[in-house]
Amino acid sequence: MNGILDDFKNAFNKPNNGLIQIILINIIVFLLINALRLIFNWTGVSGYFDYVTDNLYLSSHVKTFLFHPWTLITYFFSHEGIFHILMNMLFLYWFGKLIDEYLGTRRLINLYLLGGIIEGISYLLIYNLIPNFRQSIGTPLLGASGAVYAVVIGAATLMPNYTFFLLLLGAVRIKYIAAFFLVLSFVDLSRDSNPGGNIAHLGGALLGFIFITQLKKGNDLGKPLTSAAQWIKKLFQPKPKLKVTHRSPGGRPHVAPSAPNAIPNQDEIDAILDKISRSGYESLTREEKQKLFRASQKNN
Repeated sequence: MNGILDDFKNAFNKPNNGLIQIILINIIVFLLINALRLIFNWTGVSGYFDYVTDNLYLSSHVKTFLFHPWTLITYFFSHEGIFHILMNMLFLYWFGKLIDEYLGTRRLINLYLLGGIIEGISYLLIYNLIPNFRQSIGTPLLGASGAVYAVVIGAATLMPNYTFFLLLLGAVRIKYIAAFFLVLSFVDLSRDSNPGGNIAHLGGALLGFIFITQLKKGNDLGKPLTSAAQWIKKLFQPKPKLKVTHRSPGGRPHVAPSAPNAIPNQDEIDAILDKISRSGYESLTREEKQKLFRASQKNN
């Protein structure tokens, strides 16, 4: 048991591992929700489970939401059904790997969070502004579907012709997989017990498209989230007591390496393009893929 816990801890603490961290949080919350449901049912106090869900799931009732504003975040880390979380995490892993490799962990996390937040806001607006849905106000929203939609559509917008090899179908471009994902959502509207939630998924999808489109133009919509995360991180970091300046031999100041997000020079771009012509995109390292994307931003 300790070995499993150590594996979870190591995977969660590993740097630049945002995709696995998101998946692990979803799995842990899923296990806790179902464990608490089982415990409360066995002990005959099942009513307490409603208290748990009220503090995790997003209610479409505005007054309830105002007393539980954190649920705008917690709902898209919460699942009850095994197939619900399984499908969401599989799609998140497949498409999230592309975002992670080409744009980096930070932007993947921002895309996931913004997709979930926009879905939640869309959900509240749908149930409170559209008359046909007002009669169902109070229906809770849970699950990472909207956040996953943002990642799926974001990946398809970033690299529409990238192919996945699917069982029985062979090589399929991800733009067609994303399109099927959207069509399936529309089909589910006619048989879903929570159609407002299904419509709200499309808010996450739209965010994914806008996020990548704007990023290609040099506008990072996730910057506020990054700034907030850095500010929170600084609150818990001890301030250094002494600042040491290193100098190279001869008394010249040490020249720091270029920033990781700097635009690559032409020599770097040419070397990457030569590698693509020889071995294809799949031969590129994570860093090379991200440099290529930054170079494309420069040309837009």
